[in-house]
Amino acid sequence: MRPEVQQFDAAVAALTAPGAPFAVTNVEAGGVSYRNYEALPANLGEYFLNMLNHGDKEFALYLDERYTFAETYAHSAAFAAALQGRLGVSKGERVAILSRNNPQWMMTFIATLATGVVAVPMNAWWTTEELDYGLRDCGARVVVADRQRIERLAPLVDTLGLTLVAIDDCSDLAVPALSFGELLAEYAGSAMPQVAVDCDDYATIMYTSGSTGHPKGALSSHRGILSALYSWLLMGIASKQVEAADDAPDVAELQPCGLLTIPLFHCTGSHSAFLLSLIAGRKLVIMHRWDVQEALRLIEVEKVTWFNGVPTMSAELQEAARSSKRDLSTLKDIFSGGAARPPDQVGKLASTFRKSIPGSGYGLTETNALGAVNSGALYIANPGSTGRVVPAVTEFRITSADGEALPVGERGEVCMKSPANVLGYWNKPEATAEAFRDGWFHTGDVGYMDEDGFLYIVDRIKEVIIRGGENISCLEVEAAIYSHPAVAEAAVFGLPDERLGEVVGAAVLLHDAQALDAAALRDYLAGHLAGFKIPAHIWFRDEQLPRIATGKIFKRQLKSDYAAELAQQAERA
Repeated sequence: MRPEVQQFDAAVAALTAPGAPFAVTNVEAGGVSYRNYEALPANLGEYFLNMLNHGDKEFALYLDERYTFAETYAHSAAFAAALQGRLGVSKGERVAILSRNNPQWMMTFIATLATGVVAVPMNAWWTTEELDYGLRDCGARVVVADRQRIERLAPLVDTLGLTLVAIDDCSDLAVPALSFGELLAEYAGSAMPQVAVDCDDYATIMYTSGSTGHPKGALSSHRGILSALYSWLLMGIASKQVEAADDAPDVAELQPCGLLTIPLFHCTGSHSAFLLSLIAGRKLVIMHRWDVQEALRLIEVEKVTWFNGVPTMSAELQEAARSSKRDLSTLKDIFSGGAARPPDQVGKLASTFRKSIPGSGYGLTETNALGAVNSGALYIANPGSTGRVVPAVTEFRITSADGEALPVGERGEVCMKSPANVLGYWNKPEATAEAFRDGWFHTGDVGYMDEDGFLYIVDRIKEVIIRGGENISCLEVEAAIYSHPAVAEAAVFGLPDERLGEVVGAAVLLHDAQALDAAALRDYLAGHLAGFKIPAHIWFRDEQLPRIATGKIFKRQLKSDYAAELAQQAERA
């Protein structure tokens, strides 16, 4: 075993020993025994009190808004009081959050979870049709949203009986909405309402696109989220203990500061970026939208120390930094998640940001983003690996098709057991039973582990495309294409893309005597699918799509043929 791995494991062992800060014990949840932390807070409301330890330090910066930790907590308490007193929301009910990243999104998240209300972060790119499905599925009747999303919700308000709380000024819109700011003013000074919340009570429903068409709502308990947060905290402390102490004094004395570029409706954004910052005292600089030059400016002006984004963002950051004259010396950690980072990008990051540590994580919505992490020298040496399991309560197992554990080096389905795993899928008992078995979550990813415990993801069992960190169900896109009356057959598949990792491709056969081109089909799909799901490449065929022996469409052949065609076009360009 490599010396760095041995040092890290020794640090973890010391930190998790009996009487140590991260001492581990056995707990039972849902009839399954897990390892978990003895010092885990009783609920997320108790966890949020960590914000008061950082009081007057800056916490959130967004455009011209700035909030300290204490101000953010006070506003969250006021909004929680408004949810109870003005809107009559009680423990166990669902409140949807539908907005671009902003401080009000985070205040709503804190307010709901602290009072036992189930937060439902919804994909801000969803169309009205997709929102209709999600709101019907989760049963939320109160939606906190920004102006752009309220305009999309307008057709659903009467049908679903929604109460809207507007983050922005929506007074000129025909749809009725309460003002978030006015509610804060009305309930200013209110203490956080006291509600008895158990560690295993419901906390969040976060939607994930899988292989079954409609998105599934992954239902997490407070224990699940807290277990992920404490695991990352443990890993961070252990890593620091084995790192060489070579930080420049001015960097070491800075308040930790993260550049928030990824959506809060994903676990990576809400958990590892946002919630982990509350205990770490980390300021979050929230970007209005991704722009690499603006990112460089913010890193310099706000003295950003931590960056996390999908691999395309860190690649653009690295490329822009090569010719930038801005002082980026405070940037210490450059992480990515949501999609695989090309191995050659790791070395580029290390050579451009010589004082920074590149890193990557592997986790899923169903695991509250907990899984594996690869960073620093080990990442540079193993850029193709997603890393080692995050200590100390998570287990990996590679299984064969019949469920048997496979030895080191053999490929199989990646399975994870952890108290951070969600409880299952909301309203979907069959999908839950298929994916969660005896405490193990079956990811649908194919991978293997080496002798040092590094995980390598090599394929996917499920029909899911990962475009720039966004999961896209092939079946969902196919269903939307098939709804066009001119379409006889359709197959959707992922195609390699240098910038986004994958993009959506589609092969289509029309009914006889029907006419349709790519632009018209995309215009049609725009009314049914979020923009990122619409195929970038569409091929119309004049004969039946290829089949395998069982009669199913041979997607692997289509994917291979069209990927080769695109590669040839790129060579000729």
